[in-house]
Amino acid sequence: MHACVAAGAAFLICILWFDLMFDVQTRKHGGAELPPEVLASISAYYRRVTIEAYPMNRLIAVVMILTVLAIVTEIIRNADRWWIGWVSLAAAVSAIGLARMRTIPNAARLGRAKGSVEAQTALARAIYRDHLYCLGAIAVVLVLQLTAAL
Repeated sequence: MHACVAAGAAFLICILWFDLMFDVQTRKHGGAELPPEVLASISAYYRRVTIEAYPMNRLIAVVMILTVLAIVTEIIRNADRWWIGWVSLAAAVSAIGLARMRTIPNAARLGRAKGSVEAQTALARAIYRDHLYCLGAIAVVLVLQLTAAL
């Protein structure tokens, strides 16, 4: 099961990496509003991946579910040291839950490019922070699973 969880975590890290390539544009601009070209770039990306990419964007949700199910299977089978499964589960569920409840809806809203520039800027910055957390949490899952497989 470690290989399944590690593969799922690695896939999710790749997705987060692509997202962060656009999100990092928010770091360079500290004002209340992002420049129009930066906001347009980030918004266009999230429009493509959250709205226009159907049905391929559903693959990410499937991988999230399968990764959590593989971790739960590890715990049920008592595969290794108990804490590896439980810490992996906590990290994965916290990142996936954040993505499902806040990040994905915010990205879809930003992809529609509706609202004031200030509101869109706030969404872009919130998405960036969420993705940083998710990257760290999923990296914990990957490291734990790879070390447990040794």
